[in-house]
Amino acid sequence: MTTVDLNCDLGEGFGAWTMGDDAGLLGVVSSANVACGFHGGDPTIMRGICETAAARGITVGAHVGYRDLAGFGRREIAVPATQLADDVLYQLAALDGIARVAGTRVRYVKPHGALYNTIVHDAEQAAAVVDAARSYDPTLTILGLPGSEVLRIATVHGLSTVPEAFGDRAYHTDGRLVSRRRPGAVITDPGAVAARCLELATTGTVTSIEGEPVAVRARSLCVHGDTPGAVGLLRRVREVLTEHGITIAAFA
Repeated sequence: MTTVDLNCDLGEGFGAWTMGDDAGLLGVVSSANVACGFHGGDPTIMRGICETAAARGITVGAHVGYRDLAGFGRREIAVPATQLADDVLYQLAALDGIARVAGTRVRYVKPHGALYNTIVHDAEQAAAVVDAARSYDPTLTILGLPGSEVLRIATVHGLSTVPEAFGDRAYHTDGRLVSRRRPGAVITDPGAVAARCLELATTGTVTSIEGEPVAVRARSLCVHGDTPGAVGLLRRVREVLTEHGITIAAFA
């Protein structure tokens, strides 16, 4: 790739509780996945991020998840498909309303945590996410894991899709993300994260936790906002990619 997007999850605090360095992250990303209140985020946080994103030309995406504040959206929940579609629609519309007041709008949808992982293989829940996005705005892009059900179904229904890869997460040889419960699942060394992102951008592969090369064709690279030192990780990623002639630009 000669151009790649850098995305990050932001706005995941809630009220008096903070999560990640949103101000610092908005200084290095090209796309911001903004929490919509179900796993993190609140109206004041959402508006502040959207205003900063609008001022800096950063693309805003809806970071939708299960209704799970206590578990930070990382617990799989058996939600009926119709209810899930409504929950996603609710989050998407809430963020887009705030974004428009702030001078921007939501351009894409990226599910969070357990929902993200579930719709890699669960066609019913993936279809619910796609249905919500398509019903609200058929010009929205879906950001997700390469080869996932959600990207396949979105394509069938005419939505734009963008596959992404994670610089701070370990992969299995089959392309799945390693569970956060396993040691080594989250990578926090700046040099290692930057090297992985460069490998992904230049070769379309990454080395799995089993030591094997994995094909991961992605147009967007993500570092999680709650990963320790996330701002420093993204700054190093941006530096290394730029040094190798790769332009950082939003996909939407």
